[in-house]
Amino acid sequence: MAHSVLFHKSLMAGLALGVALAVAPSARAESHHDSRESRQDRPQATLSAQASAEVQQDTVVVTLAAEVSGTSQTQVSDQLNGRLDAVMKQAKGSDGIEARSGNYRIWPMTDRDGRISEWRGHAEILLESRDFAAASKLAAQLADRMPIAGMSFSVSRERQAAEEQKLMRQAVKAFQDRAQDLTQALGFGAYRLYNVDLGGAGDVPAAPMPRMMMSAMTADKVAAPIEGGRQTLSVSVQGTIVLLPERTATGR
Repeated sequence: MAHSVLFHKSLMAGLALGVALAVAPSARAESHHDSRESRQDRPQATLSAQASAEVQQDTVVVTLAAEVSGTSQTQVSDQLNGRLDAVMKQAKGSDGIEARSGNYRIWPMTDRDGRISEWRGHAEILLESRDFAAASKLAAQLADRMPIAGMSFSVSRERQAAEEQKLMRQAVKAFQDRAQDLTQALGFGAYRLYNVDLGGAGDVPAAPMPRMMMSAMTADKVAAPIEGGRQTLSVSVQGTIVLLPERTATGR
């Protein structure tokens, strides 16, 4: 009989513990659900801020181009490749200038009867440098074999990254100021950042050199002074804030 009573008490205690364990997670889930709903019920606002600056372009890309024609595709190809090899070897030996291949194309020309009358070819070499004077001098030296076909200016990646770091701090500060002003204007005590996105202008297309100046440099075949312009870089910050009452902000 004593054993039966002890077994009955142990069974009841085990059932009570099981019920307690089953109820506790449910209570925590309901509490979490209520807290999540309370956050969703609070007013939210989406804001944006931007910072921009004009930066001096410090990189130039000079495009050298050669065009040849011949009676066969092989003849045109050999002429183009020979000229490219010679010009590239000379360009590769210049300090501070990166030389690389550009567009390369060979195509047939046809007469009125649709027969191939000749072949033509076009090839380019790009000279990129931060030393404008050196790039201009080298381009003039190579102009007899590959005249200047174009020129563009841009901001180097290193300088762009450094400038965008500064702009990011300015944009974030502007976003914080705007969020604080809005919070106070609407009569709330504080705000909490919900999400934020950072955006930048990315690679801005390089500014081309005026055709008139390019033609003059090609015709004279002398080094002419060149200078880049200014380029606008920008960084934007967009985010959502949750507006909090004074008692939530102070913890009371």
